[in-house]
Amino acid sequence: MQVLPIDLTEIVAIVLGMSVVLIPIMGLTARFALKPLVESLGKVNEVRGVEETVAITERRVALLEQQLEAMDATVRNLEAGEAFDRALGAPAAVQKGQDPQG
Repeated sequence: MQVLPIDLTEIVAIVLGMSVVLIPIMGLTARFALKPLVESLGKVNEVRGVEETVAITERRVALLEQQLEAMDATVRNLEAGEAFDRALGAPAAVQKGQDPQG
């Protein structure tokens, strides 16, 4: 069996010639095959972003509600303390002969 010499220049020319045709075909095939996948991944990430935004907003509203309840309790305590102070001061004003209203 006789082995013929390999001409490297011809092999490179054939590969490059085929690449000129095959690379655009592979690109178009990949574009049409991967486009639905990329779009669906984009939609999933968009939905996930919306869900995270809603979760963050819910946490912020819960924190604001807690702060509002704490402020409400503080105001009630201050009102109770003020009423207590008025009650303590009222008998002293009556004993001195002053009007307890003012």
